[in-house]
Amino acid sequence: MATIFGLWGLFFAYCLIRFRSKKNPTADYAAASKGGLLSFLPDVMVLGFEIWLIFFLGLPIWAEIKEDFPKPEKSNVVELVAEQFSWGFQYPGADGLFSKRDPKQISSGNTIGLDANDPNGKDDFVSINELHVPLGKPTIVYMTSKDVIHSFFIPEFRVKQDVVPGMRVPLWFEPVQTGHFEIGCAQLCGLGHYRMRGEVVVDTPEEFEAWKKEKTKELQQTSS
Repeated sequence: MATIFGLWGLFFAYCLIRFRSKKNPTADYAAASKGGLLSFLPDVMVLGFEIWLIFFLGLPIWAEIKEDFPKPEKSNVVELVAEQFSWGFQYPGADGLFSKRDPKQISSGNTIGLDANDPNGKDDFVSINELHVPLGKPTIVYMTSKDVIHSFFIPEFRVKQDVVPGMRVPLWFEPVQTGHFEIGCAQLCGLGHYRMRGEVVVDTPEEFEAWKKEKTKELQQTSS
């Protein structure tokens, strides 16, 4: 883009000098039409450059960076269930296994419908509107929706992905600094769309483990 900007800047400067009013006090439409097809040369050159930039540089780099997912065993894996108008993040417990979800078991105390009969879910916990991820490790998010299409958007991470009912859509990212970052819904999803906001908290590895232990402790206290 810097190259395109520079080339167009040079072309505009040339036009300002070449066709300045002192040298061309009267418009001459006949002279302007003499260029013929050559007058389209700058546009053709820019179009060719942009096609090369997209198909031979941009797409291969994007495929290498984003389409090749990291291995789940080396990543922080989270399940996301979106709904009007909140984000529900499901974390596996110490066993690393996710509980199945049963829509029939959705309630005010079980907003994403964790299956109480699934032994893998005894240590799973849910975080509403707050996604914690560790620094220095990729995070894979598997997303679905309970109702309508939402769009998971973190501007600082340059990620935006539609969350579609009936589908399990994968997304991954790896933050490069700790901090708090806003999650927005980039798809109009109803009257409360404006307030469908969450937060990504990027922790140090030690802080992330401490947070998981605290959530596990809260789960044990609730279940007892």
